[in-house]
Amino acid sequence: MLDSAEEIEELEIDLLLEAILQRSGLDFRGYLREPLRHKLRAFMQASAFATVSAVQERILHDTDAMRCLLRMLGKRPGTLFSDPKHFIALRESLGSWLRSRPSPRIWIAECVNAEDVFGIAILLKEEEVFDRTQIFATCANEDLLFEASQGKIPASQLDDYERNYRTGGGRRPLREYLGEQDGQPAFLAELGGNVVWAQYNLTTDASFNEFEMIVCRDTLGEFGSALKRRSLQLFHESLARFGILSVDGLDNPESEPSIAGYTSIQREAGLFRRIA
Repeated sequence: MLDSAEEIEELEIDLLLEAILQRSGLDFRGYLREPLRHKLRAFMQASAFATVSAVQERILHDTDAMRCLLRMLGKRPGTLFSDPKHFIALRESLGSWLRSRPSPRIWIAECVNAEDVFGIAILLKEEEVFDRTQIFATCANEDLLFEASQGKIPASQLDDYERNYRTGGGRRPLREYLGEQDGQPAFLAELGGNVVWAQYNLTTDASFNEFEMIVCRDTLGEFGSALKRRSLQLFHESLARFGILSVDGLDNPESEPSIAGYTSIQREAGLFRRIA
């Protein structure tokens, strides 16, 4: 018998995640519980649900409620050039590598924000490899993927983004890459010209191409150990030899079995090159 409120809530979350999987095909069961619980409680507070069971009852019968919950569970704050050291190291290694390849491809996995894609597109522009590089931006949640494809960013973040961009080696004013859409700053449409936006479930789907670079930032840190290992193995299978892997959320990269076939470009920034 379950004796505490915490144990009951844990069971409720198990049942909710199973219901989400059965109704939507999205599998959150392998995610770390604490980050997921934090997002779930924020959803409950915003929607005035007293219990997790009440959430389950609603999403089973209300498609709009399901979409709102999935958006909350999949969303994360957008950042642009937030790790300048990472982008400096990426500039130094990426341009020459892509120029050596006939038709380079980049995969940006679990892309839930415009910043995830358009920051890479700006870097490719400035390294003069944009026109010959195909970017694949994927996400399990179609709503979040569509939002990202619109290229909009919050006006309140522009000054921070400009500073990050400059510190990360930016060569032009960031605003030269921006226009306006529906009264909101948005990346220029030309930056999305080489992007394929596609639904893809990182927790269940198989490798779908070979890539010169794979990017998955701010995601693996929310995965449990088994799901993290699966994702890293999938990236390894999808990455060309000498290709670049850009990930974070690894507590100890040296202990990750799927990092064994890599050499470090900048370990603290989560940049690796596949060598085997």
